[in-house]
Amino acid sequence: MLLEIAEVHGGYGGPDVLHGVNLDVDQHEIVTIAGTNGAGKSTLAKAVLGFLPQMRGRIALRGRDLASLAVEDRVDAGLAYVPQVANVFPSLTVLENLKVVAGVRDPAVAIARQLDRFPALKPRLRQSAGTLSGGERQMLAFARALLNQPMLMVLDEPTAALAPSLVQQVLDLVAQLPAQNVAVLMVEQRARQALAISDRGYILDQGRVVLAGRAAELLADDRMANLYLGAAH
Repeated sequence: MLLEIAEVHGGYGGPDVLHGVNLDVDQHEIVTIAGTNGAGKSTLAKAVLGFLPQMRGRIALRGRDLASLAVEDRVDAGLAYVPQVANVFPSLTVLENLKVVAGVRDPAVAIARQLDRFPALKPRLRQSAGTLSGGERQMLAFARALLNQPMLMVLDEPTAALAPSLVQQVLDLVAQLPAQNVAVLMVEQRARQALAISDRGYILDQGRVVLAGRAAELLADDRMANLYLGAAH
């Protein structure tokens, strides 16, 4: 098991938002966290990354308990994060965004590898990141997160605020990550589309896991799908 979350409770200093969450991610898996607004999806992602000020329970990466590790140490341990917003530095160029990532071994080689992975960024290296399209910004955010060769990438709403024509493009990028030895834990409002590229899923409601299983099984469960995933189109 790559990531283990066991009996996690936590919040932001007041009442708990998460109530005994159990979840796991294996190597080469995409796991989606779905649920209604306010269910605790992004809070769970923040707990994994060490952003949650109040937390109880166990979060382990390859058996290593992360509780005592600061955010930057969790990155060194093999986590990467692409937040929903502010995932690039808009005033910096594309190349500068890649160069500012700390702790990269052989940065020139690592950057060249990511540009080969995301060739659409190559002609934009000297362009300010703030002028990129939504899809290009996500490519840049993914490239930055992958520079340190993480074991697990945590994605918080990777399709948020994207034009409908770009949503599948970004999800296709996510779908390619396991083949590059990067597992994915993804929070996504477009749950049906996210589960379509996922191995497994968890549905949260009021900070609790109410359903978990293979992604195809969750999509086929009409009652749960209508309650938590929205009506099929």
